[in-house]
Formats: sequence, C-alpha cells, structure tokens
Amino acid sequence: MSDSGSAEVLGDLHSESEELDRLVAPLEPGRWLLATPSPGWSIAHQIAHLTWTDSAALLAVADPEAFAAESGQDLAAPDTFVDEGAAAGAVLPPAELLARWRDGRARLHGALRGAPPGARFPWFGPPMSTTSMATARLMETWAHGQDIADALGVRREPTARLRHVAWIGVRARDYAYAVRGEQPPAAPFRVELTGPGGEWWTYGPEDAAQRVTGPALDFCLLVTQRAHRADLAVRAEGPDADAWLDIAQAFAGPAGPGRAPKGA
Repeated sequence: MSDSGSAEVLGDLHSESEELDRLVAPLEPGRWLLATPSPGWSIAHQIAHLTWTDSAALLAVADPEAFAAESGQDLAAPDTFVDEGAAAGAVLPPAELLARWRDGRARLHGALRGAPPGARFPWFGPPMSTTSMATARLMETWAHGQDIADALGVRREPTARLRHVAWIGVRARDYAYAVRGEQPPAAPFRVELTGPGGEWWTYGPEDAAQRVTGPALDFCLLVTQRAHRADLAVRAEGPDADAWLDIAQAFAGPAGPGRAPKGA
C-alpha cells in the first residue's frame, strides 16, 4: 500500500461497490433491462460500464504502455467509445455480467493496494496517483449507482464517502474548462459543503472572492451530472463560480450533456 490515504479511499471504494452490489444482485433478469436516466442505458449498461472502466483502470495500473495503445484507439472515437463499451457488456446474461464486475473490481483493488509509493498511472484525462485512481473509481461507482437507484425508485442514504466525490469534483474544476477548449479562471474558488452528518467540508482559500456553497449531496449530483443545477441547492457567489456550475464535471473524457431540469 502506498500510503494511508490510499488505504482509506480503497476501503471506501470497497464499501461503495458492495452497497451497489447489494442493490443489483437480487434483481430478476428482466429488471436489468430497466431504463435509467442515462439515455439508452439500462441497469445492465450501467454495470457493464463500471466493469469496462475497472478493466481499463487495471490495464493502466498493470501495463501502462498497453493502456496507452488501447486508450488511443478509444479516444479516436470520443463520442462513441463509452457507449460501445457499455453496450458490449449489457448483452451478457445478468449473472455473468455481475460475476465479471465482481472479479474485475476485486482485481483492480488488489493492483491498487499493491502499487508502489508515488506511482502514477495514465488515464483518459491527466495521469493519476493510486489515491486519485481509487477516488475516481469510487466517484463513478457512486454516480452510476445513482442512475440505478433512480431507475429502481430507491433512495440511497448519503454517506461520508461523498467527501471523495466532492474532492474530485473540486479538483477537476480546470479540467471541465480544458475539455471544452476554454481557459479556466486564474484564481481558485472557495467551496463550502455540508456533509450528510452536518459536518463542514471546505476546499480552497478562505478569502477567495468566488465561492460555491450547498449540501455535499447536491454538489456531488452536480459534478457527476446526475441532476441539473436548477434542481439543486448549490449556490455560487461571483460570475466565474456561477459559470463553473454550468459545466462542472468530475469525470474524465468529453464534456457530458448533463441532465435536463425536472419538468423540462
């Protein structure tokens, strides 16, 4: 294990994955075909995407050169490769897909746990440390789990694990601009969030002129593009911070279309 921070995130990633596993494992095969809020994606597509991405992350950790070659082919079709990866797995029988997801995430966990201190891995966005890679996997597991919960009409209880999603959402601020070909603001923002237990999570300089405030859950739904900002209690002070809330994304890859506001 590279450091205590990695150990903590990996433990939370395991817990997040297990929570989602408990949600989908009892489903009858026909329920895996339920549509989720992501257009064209069923519950099977969501789990297939997590399986595909875990496999890509494992390749990045175990064989960076092979990952570079494979990701180069994927990025040659930036608008389709994610959907294609999900579609390829979604046609599998649910029991087989579930087994593949379980095996892949266990193998990735082992590879990250055994990574040497200071290791960095290539990715579809900037290179990642062990901690960052684990955080990104937790963020995706939570976000796609939210789509599945929405499809099933289930309300998930927010946990302190959201702090990892919030952290990567803040850290990805400049990436959200770069992926759109825009220049990010020079000055950092202050982000102040209220965690599920009433705790206060803060990021950025306390005296920053531009800031974002609100519930951590709502901020995480925003940066993972699982809800439109109009439906969330996230507020911005300053024009740059306000503009960021329109484009924020915690995930690597092309800019997502986001979700329409309720009632739209």
